[in-house]
Amino acid sequence: MSVTTTVQAVRLEGDQYSTTTKAEETPEQVCATGGYPAPSVPEFEDPYIKRQWQLEHMAAVFRVFARKGFTEGTAGHISVRDPVEPDTFWINPLGIHFGLLKARDMVQINEDGHVIGGNRVAVNKAGFQIHGAIHKARADINAICHTHSPAGKAWSTFGRPLDIINQDACTFLGIQAVYENFGGIVLERDEGQRIAAALGKTNRVAILQNHGLLTTGSTVDEAGYLFTLLERSCEVQIMVESSGLPKRIIGKTEAEYTAKAYQDPKTLYLEAQPDLNYEIEDSTSPPTASNNHSTIQPEP
Repeated sequence: MSVTTTVQAVRLEGDQYSTTTKAEETPEQVCATGGYPAPSVPEFEDPYIKRQWQLEHMAAVFRVFARKGFTEGTAGHISVRDPVEPDTFWINPLGIHFGLLKARDMVQINEDGHVIGGNRVAVNKAGFQIHGAIHKARADINAICHTHSPAGKAWSTFGRPLDIINQDACTFLGIQAVYENFGGIVLERDEGQRIAAALGKTNRVAILQNHGLLTTGSTVDEAGYLFTLLERSCEVQIMVESSGLPKRIIGKTEAEYTAKAYQDPKTLYLEAQPDLNYEIEDSTSPPTASNNHSTIQPEP
């Protein structure tokens, strides 16, 4: 005689409807099966090797952004905290198209905004004010992305967070902030500090009122993927809102379960790899059938 256990799931409007029981899984178990581990964030004993790896991935994220259409004149910047001198960070040069950027183009600046290493050229002043304030306020953040992407600019006019209306949007559950005061172009340090304060101590993405999107991460891979997902999620929500039809929000239990897996830095790093591998492979050699990112050689 067999006994069958039935798990009930009732879905009604709102977020107080789930009675499902979920098994605990690690991020690796969520993303991969088959007896082999999923690719994970590499560890480095030599901080100089880590620096080069970060810069190559930073450049690849820029090229992903270019391919996805996130460019707007000289606006937009990505920064990465330096593993050798953690009170400094690397940022893109002013006036170079995202699609042209390589690791050798990046600029190292200190907390006063002075160029101290890398490519000796000017950087975006607004970029320094925003990124410098966040890096100083949040030691847990190693990378920051901000651009004037189309859907992000459109959604930012509403000054409200995204609704949790689909599986991917669960990634942003409890980690999105809204900076509600548009103070004009960010040329002063106090405006950058206000944006950092709005991000708070634990939020990882921000919607900047009448401005655009900002994402952060423990790696540039993570911050970059969060940005592409946030931009696409803004686009999807605008489509949903424009339909005029009632929308159903994902329930609290299901959203929290999904967010727990999706928000893990290892998961977010892994999610970034298809786009990054495409860009890195494209810059070094013709694409191959292999998806083993560990075989990718540094860019020339």
